[in-house]
Amino acid sequence: MSREELAARQAELLHALLASGPAPSGFDPARLRVEASVLRRKHGRVLAYQRPEVAEALGERYGPLFAEFSAERPKLAAERSGAYADEFVAWLIAGGHLPKPRRGLRERLRRR
Repeated sequence: MSREELAARQAELLHALLASGPAPSGFDPARLRVEASVLRRKHGRVLAYQRPEVAEALGERYGPLFAEFSAERPKLAAERSGAYADEFVAWLIAGGHLPKPRRGLRERLRRR
């Protein structure tokens, strides 16, 4: 298999795992759904570590809200986790789950 073919197969697999794309040939769709779910939960834990104030403010609502967000907007393979976290915070604010931030955070989110 050439490098190009391997890269294309890897891209298909990442698309299936991160963006709910179709399972590439040779992969079990049910197992990929399980792995995709594990990756989304991992992203949620990383985000909670990066933005502990968000997880603390949401309390028990954090997990379900992150699951809803990540189902609508999965993290892209090349996307920085900080940018994804900022997008989650903006989604929370837009949905009324968090109050509008103080001026400094609002400006940082707007620049992204």
